[in-house]
Amino acid sequence: MLGSKTQLSQGNVEEYGEPEAYMTVENDYLNELMRVLVESTGTTMAMEPLGPDRWTQNNQYYDQSSSTAPIFNGTIVGGVHPTSQVFTVDGLQFLYQHAAMGAMHESDERFPPPLCHPGTRDIVVDRAIIWYLDKSGQKKGIMWVHAPVGFGKTAVAGTITERLRARAKDLGFDPIGATFFFWRTSPERNSPARFIITLAYQLAQNIPELRPHVEVAIKNEPGVMKIALELQLVKLIVEPFKALPTLDTMPNRLVIVDGIDECINSDRESRVKKQYAEDQEAVQIRVLDLIHRLQSHRLPLSFLILSRPEAWIKQHLGSSAFRDVVEPLDLYEIGDHMDDVAKFVRAELSRIATTHGLGNVDEEWAGEKWLVWRSKGQMVYVSTVIRHIDDPYGDPRQLLKDIIDNSSATSPHISHSTPFSSLYELYAQIMRSCPHRNRAVLMEVLGDILSGLSFEDNAYEAALGLLDRFWGRPLGCGVKTLRPLHAVLRHQGQRRDHIN
Repeated sequence: MLGSKTQLSQGNVEEYGEPEAYMTVENDYLNELMRVLVESTGTTMAMEPLGPDRWTQNNQYYDQSSSTAPIFNGTIVGGVHPTSQVFTVDGLQFLYQHAAMGAMHESDERFPPPLCHPGTRDIVVDRAIIWYLDKSGQKKGIMWVHAPVGFGKTAVAGTITERLRARAKDLGFDPIGATFFFWRTSPERNSPARFIITLAYQLAQNIPELRPHVEVAIKNEPGVMKIALELQLVKLIVEPFKALPTLDTMPNRLVIVDGIDECINSDRESRVKKQYAEDQEAVQIRVLDLIHRLQSHRLPLSFLILSRPEAWIKQHLGSSAFRDVVEPLDLYEIGDHMDDVAKFVRAELSRIATTHGLGNVDEEWAGEKWLVWRSKGQMVYVSTVIRHIDDPYGDPRQLLKDIIDNSSATSPHISHSTPFSSLYELYAQIMRSCPHRNRAVLMEVLGDILSGLSFEDNAYEAALGLLDRFWGRPLGCGVKTLRPLHAVLRHQGQRRDHIN
């Protein structure tokens, strides 16, 4: 296991002054080779103690008098067979093992990645692409796209990624250097702990000439994953870039960082109790500072960051340190959001009419205009309604009518309380749509989920089945009870990027 301590017996390994040695192995490859070396060949090694997190490349002696086993860098004594090989750790593989692979645009965890519906959010997407491609020398190195919840920032980031990668052949290089999508419910994506490692991995993978310099950095600093993020970015990104003889002529790459407001845990949380973790404001500001540090080194990188306009984020990006290098773009203020929503709704209702065999697929539905108006431009509102009415066990037109009939017109105290009251009310309506006879069981099942249960892939059905037996419910009751909530509750096995 990565970073786990493996105890080796005194008969095989001796540490000066101590009968036993404890070594920290940095990856499974090293661990397996060392196990074979010690247990199968009788090879002995003396190691200078440097603490649990590092190995020394000095004072390691391998007795090869009666062994042909592979070795790692060290001084060889005894008879050496000509077939012996010296193994080194591949730098890209090292980064891969410690990167947050699920945070990348093309990751399996996020597949299919959220994208803008065709013909929507085009203005903001085009503005960001034009900014990135600007070669006038006047552009700022960071663009900040911000908007409240529900306006499709993550979809915008994904669409920009796809459109720029489609230009790779014409540009002669992949313009996307790296992507990182924070998400608060993912342990490896809600913390900055793997942020720099993940960026470095993608940059080394997408820029071949950078790769050997990253490998040198890892060999020179094998404990780089344990050092502060501010030093990691220097060792793994800045110094490898500056070692390139063609740095001045290298094409600019775009680094996309989405959902900074979703970064809620300190990178130290895995090593200390959660209550001692940094608060989310400090963590998010730290991520912004890391991006600013990278930008300040004048590397051939541009940074597109997307987030909600939280007060502390807005204040920090408006400070004197950022003001001259950040181009703000308010997604809420540009484009015709209502027209975008109308296009999406018409296309989705047409699709539902086709799949449910509802007749003329191009015919406008009763309540279609109301749905667009009710959304107030929020894509998350209409997408939730679409998921709710797209029920193979129900009548989509009737389900939409139910939403309209039970709208906030009957609850004026809710409808004007916040800009997103319509979304909150929609969630409440969907919850109330569950049959009365099932609500007691529904509360039990939701209680099981909220108590901290986590389901891997499709194992959620098996887990709910076990809970059914434990509570004496009919087998399959838990899954059936949650069925009406498919629009607002998603499990990991559905391969979606988020749970609403």
